[in-house]
Amino acid sequence: MSDYACPDSLTDALDLISSGGWRVLAGGTDLYPVAGRCLSGPVLDLSGLSQMQGISREDGLRIGAATSWTAIAEASLPPALQGLQQAARQIGGRQIQAAGTIGGNLCNASPAADGVPPLLVLDAEVELISRTGTRRLPLGAFLLGPRKTALQPGEILATVLVPEDALAGRSAFHKLGARSHLVISIAMLAARLVVKDGRIAKAAVAAGSCSAVAVRLAEVEAALLGAKSEAAVERVRPEDVAAALSPIDDVRATAGYRTGAAVELVRRAVAEALA
Repeated sequence: MSDYACPDSLTDALDLISSGGWRVLAGGTDLYPVAGRCLSGPVLDLSGLSQMQGISREDGLRIGAATSWTAIAEASLPPALQGLQQAARQIGGRQIQAAGTIGGNLCNASPAADGVPPLLVLDAEVELISRTGTRRLPLGAFLLGPRKTALQPGEILATVLVPEDALAGRSAFHKLGARSHLVISIAMLAARLVVKDGRIAKAAVAAGSCSAVAVRLAEVEAALLGAKSEAAVERVRPEDVAAALSPIDDVRATAGYRTGAAVELVRRAVAEALA
């Protein structure tokens, strides 16, 4: 069929997408609900690209963009990625986790994308490739707004990169929804903390579903630095959390509820990362 392609090599995929007009399918768990019962236009299915699957250690950690959430959840990873694995286990049901991919989650660019906060606290970058070359962007620079990314025509998100120094410490992820599972987040938080001699030496905290894009909470991070482990939760102040957020009212929650929930979720994530 001329309106569907499932290449088995990255070179073939780049040749096709460079011609323009292709709609990229990378799991489809976000794309199908948006498109309805069928996808219009030529579809480029990346699910057959083994080059974009799997997790490897190379100058940090490399996660292929076509790696499924199930593969991430079941991998043997450092404690710094515990938050990402917790998020992977809460993205839909088992079928969604088996089909959905980390790259698809990022390119969909939903403000409620569960994978984003735990990647932000890992200082993650994305590797974008095209026929003309490769470029890397911090994840925060890749996500421009709801359903908007920095992908240029002819580019494919090939790899998610976690730098070596971000593999230190331990992380945690907490999500609030109308029910415990199979739900879009009202608010979600990830925290990664590095402790030395009983004090926090490095703090990274990020919130999702509370702004147009997920964000790091700089004032919360600054307040946590140097805190004794047993007193860290007391350093989380509501005004520091609210300073970074710009929540909206929608069918799931009011802006005020989201902000209050985010404060509690930061405290829970910090406590768990230190546990």
